[in-house]
Amino acid sequence: MKILIVCGAGASSAFVAHRVRHTAAARGLDVHVFAGSESDLPASLGPVDVLLVGPHLAPRFEKIRLQAVHAGVGIALLEETVFASQNGDEALDAAIYAYKTRDWAETKK
Repeated sequence: MKILIVCGAGASSAFVAHRVRHTAAARGLDVHVFAGSESDLPASLGPVDVLLVGPHLAPRFEKIRLQAVHAGVGIALLEETVFASQNGDEALDAAIYAYKTRDWAETKK
């Protein structure tokens, strides 16, 4: 599974991506995690399965969600506590859930 984590500029999402990578490795999961910024969207959605969105992008989440759904990408808005957590467990769990429940009915691929 390929996971893209975005925030405003890509800095804080890099820390979250690192924690998610570490957690996935500890669980023995084959997961590739990348960090990016909102400005990279929608171009960066092509090669990913799941998009995790930083909580500070909540006001623009619906617009981002529509881009992800259009690309067939699962999406989740991370809560502040999950985004700031010192481990990647909840963020990885959110990614797995978003992957399993992505809305294929709205996909325009």
